[in-house]
Amino acid sequence: MKSQLIVFTRYPEAGSTKTRLIPTLGADGAALLQQRLTSQTLDAVRLFQKQVQADAQVQFAGRDAAAMQAMFGNDIDYTPQHGDGLGDRLRHAIDLAFQKEIDRVIVIGADCPQLDAQTLGEANRQLEDHDVVLGPAEDGGYYLIGLKSPQPSLFQDIPWGTSEVLAKTLQKIDALPLRRKLLQPLSDIDYPEDLVLCRQWPQLVEGILPACTSDRLSIVIPTLNEAERLADTLNAVRSRSTPGQDLEVIIADGGSQDDTVPIALNHGVKVVVCRPGRGIQMNAGAAIASGEILLFLHADAQLPGRYDESIRTILSGKSIAGAFRLRIDHESPSLRMVARLANLRSQFLQRPYGDQGLFLRSHTFYEVGGFRNWPLMEDVELVQRLRKRGPIALAEQSMTVSARRWRKRGIVRTTCLNQAIVLAWRLGISPERLAMWYRGKPVSSS
Repeated sequence: MKSQLIVFTRYPEAGSTKTRLIPTLGADGAALLQQRLTSQTLDAVRLFQKQVQADAQVQFAGRDAAAMQAMFGNDIDYTPQHGDGLGDRLRHAIDLAFQKEIDRVIVIGADCPQLDAQTLGEANRQLEDHDVVLGPAEDGGYYLIGLKSPQPSLFQDIPWGTSEVLAKTLQKIDALPLRRKLLQPLSDIDYPEDLVLCRQWPQLVEGILPACTSDRLSIVIPTLNEAERLADTLNAVRSRSTPGQDLEVIIADGGSQDDTVPIALNHGVKVVVCRPGRGIQMNAGAAIASGEILLFLHADAQLPGRYDESIRTILSGKSIAGAFRLRIDHESPSLRMVARLANLRSQFLQRPYGDQGLFLRSHTFYEVGGFRNWPLMEDVELVQRLRKRGPIALAEQSMTVSARRWRKRGIVRTTCLNQAIVLAWRLGISPERLAMWYRGKPVSSS
């Protein structure tokens, strides 16, 4: 059985490559990342070819075959892509491959650093017993498709570039019907928040993203229309740290329509603009951080005095991460009880939430892959993964958060709703559905 492996990519030309990353990396940085991602993918392809009888071909956009050979080597065939859109180009490439008496065709992109020869081998083996093999991408698309025969309908009427690509494709597969197999989900590098994943491969981001600076503390604050509170938060970050502390503050803004970004810039902090959603925004901020330690802080939170000393003391021990005790800026007995219960949960169950200022070493955060790009539950899920690696400590100091969430809906209703959200998530309801149910409007950051 002979296989054909096709890699879809683009010549890494500054200004026309990885355009969604240009605001964060610059045109040259985005192009260099594209070059390195493609090179790493082709290394996996070459290793796969040593293990399996397979032809390999790169179908590219931009420049010409000579330029591709000069950059990536002449041991692989380079062919320009043909077609008006992605679906048309995929269909054309697959149809052409099967005309050459190929038994199996596998198509991959070049922007998934987790894709290795082992995954390619698994896809090839699964095609022995299945008609279609798909590699789901975390963003709702797919990073790989394998076929045993041309299936042009799988590439028609698909909303390319959206989170519905995989779901729509699966509907078409099941309607035919075809035997299908899903591989493990992996992540593509398309948006600023995806750059957190690249941190696991230092050779990908060297000279593109900031190097880690020893003893520096990077504070990542997600914002969305936080002009009313942000100045106070930033002033407290500076004034309540130990004098001489090496601090880096990063605002990850989800598209504020007020003066949030100008206020941040006036305070001399870094700003990265990205899609809204707490997990997305905190990942985007962490991706460009240079600190040895990361602290994730909500925009309506006030840190305690010399908070940095508490963070360093905790992380110098056996704890893999930590958080502060919770205090709510309202003297209501009910809210004092809410804070007390949150602190008991954090202390005895080691399950702090994001509004308690989660902190950990940056290499740990990058190794676990950061937050999920979720609008809700991203903090709970990250803590769940971290607990498998080590204890999560609770600082003796308390940080103060705004009571606005509880005052907006009422204390009892908000508390019950929060617990219902956690339970529903544990029962398998998606964070996206929970966010719409919880807010009934576009996702907020705080």
